[in-house]
Formats: sequence, structure tokens, C-alpha cells
Amino acid sequence: MLFLFVSNAHALGAPAQQGAEAGNPFMNMLPFILMFVIMYFLLIRPQYKKQKEQQNMIEALKKGDKIVTSGGMHGQIVGVKEKEGIIVVQVAKDVKVEVSRGSVSRVVEKKDG
Repeated sequence: MLFLFVSNAHALGAPAQQGAEAGNPFMNMLPFILMFVIMYFLLIRPQYKKQKEQQNMIEALKKGDKIVTSGGMHGQIVGVKEKEGIIVVQVAKDVKVEVSRGSVSRVVEKKDG
């Protein structure tokens, strides 16, 4: 019977220790705040910058640029349809394909001027 009482007392803990552990709520949240800040600078911010650079590259496409689409097709821009958001890409001598601006993954060679 005494053993049961002692084990219950240890399980409950001393009230003075619980008050001391509670402490400042800001200090308890500090590790989570630091993890969020680290995640922001290592993952979120670089991804946002990369997305912004991609958007700027897509907006700057013009006739004469040599591009690669996200499907891996290489070609040269021979026309731009601004309203529809479509570019006309020449992939061979007499082969022209219409693709959306968003499907351009990179510019291989910019036309000067």
C-alpha cells in the first residue's frame, strides 16, 4: 500500500517544480520560431527568388530568342501572340509550333537588341 502511494507521488510531481518549468511562454516558443526562421531562409526565400527570376525571363521573351521548352523541345521564337500568351517556335526548317509562354524552361541564346 505504501509503495502505491509513493509511485503516485512521483507521478504527480511537486507543484513547485511545475511552476518553475512553465516559465516565460516566449522562451517555450523560441525553438519553434527559430526553426521557422531557418526554414524561411533555407527553403522558402530561395524558391521565391527562383520563381520570380523565371517569371521575369518568361515576360522578356521576344522574337529571335532560342529557347528550350519544359518538354525538351529546342527552337527559335518566330512570333509572339501577346493576348493569348502564346509564342510560335520554329523547331525545324518548315515546322512551327505554338506553345504557351509558361512552358519555356530556359533561354539558350538571347537575340541582341
